[in-house]
Amino acid sequence: MATGAPVAQGAQAVAMLRTPDGADVGRAVATEVAGGLRFTLDVHGLTPGTHGAHVHTVGHCDAPDFQTAGGHWNPLGAKHGSMNPQGPHEGDLPNLVIASNGHGTLGMVIPAATMAGLLDADGSAIVVHAKADDLMTDPSGNSGARIACGVFGAN
Repeated sequence: MATGAPVAQGAQAVAMLRTPDGADVGRAVATEVAGGLRFTLDVHGLTPGTHGAHVHTVGHCDAPDFQTAGGHWNPLGAKHGSMNPQGPHEGDLPNLVIASNGHGTLGMVIPAATMAGLLDADGSAIVVHAKADDLMTDPSGNSGARIACGVFGAN
C-alpha cells in the first residue's frame, strides 16, 4: 500500500487552534494513513499572507506566547526545514497560506510518523507562526512569533 493511502479505521487526533486571547481560529487533524500521518489544517480569522506551521513536542498552549508547546517535533534529531540538507524535523509542515478573507488550508503526509509518537506522554501541539517559514534555518525557519496553537487529543 502506498504511503499516504487511507487505512480502514485509522486513528485520528484533533487540535482546536486558538489565538493568545482564546479566539477559535480553526482546527488541525492528524490521521493515520499507510506509512505515516496525514496532517490537515483548516483555519480562519488569521492575517492574510504566508505563515509557518509546525507540530511541536509538548501538548501545552499557554498564552500569551505558546512557548509551553516546546520546540518542533523532531524525534530523529534532524535540522529544520525541507530545504535543509540535514532536515527536516518530523514536525515541519509546508507554509500555510492565508487568503485575503482570512481562510487557509494545508494538507501533508509525514512518512513514518506515528500516532503513538504524536500522542506520547507529554502530547504535542500544532503552532501557526506570524511569518513565512524559510524552510531551512534552524530551529524554526525564521517564522516569527507563535500566533495560534492547539493541543492534539485522540478523537
